[in-house]
Amino acid sequence: MLRYEALMLAIPEITQDETKAIESQLADVVKKAKGATVSFERWGKYRLAYPVKKNDYGVYFLARFEAEKVGDLLQDLKTVFTVKLNDIVMRNMITKLDANGSLEYQRPQSLEEAPSEDVSTLLRENRVKRLTSPSSHRRESARTEEKKEVEKEQAPAVQTTETPEA
Repeated sequence: MLRYEALMLAIPEITQDETKAIESQLADVVKKAKGATVSFERWGKYRLAYPVKKNDYGVYFLARFEAEKVGDLLQDLKTVFTVKLNDIVMRNMITKLDANGSLEYQRPQSLEEAPSEDVSTLLRENRVKRLTSPSSHRRESARTEEKKEVEKEQAPAVQTTETPEA
């Protein structure tokens, strides 16, 4: 049997019903081609590197399936993603897997799984000192005021002269 996986990027506001629709549509197409769905996983919500269909975030799904004859299966899946699930699935990719390969993935934590941290801890860890230390912020604003005063003193005086009207 040949093994494949389909990685799908869905809209960030996807509902449970829409998730079930994706899973059932995929399972129906695979069954029709005399194959079997191995797994269907919701990876979670991630921030995208660039906007896709005007969305900065997306929800990833990974489906794995097996089939003996792939013939129309891949084309049927592409049709389902581009026609029937066009409003839900923004991008998709189908890849052939190694028959003897491992099915394990190392994926980063999604936004839904990531622990929420307090802002000062996050800034401290990222070494943003000016925003975390009030005294350094006051020193910075004092320096800016001094620079403005020096620039005013060094700026040439602009003289305006009026010309008599004839």
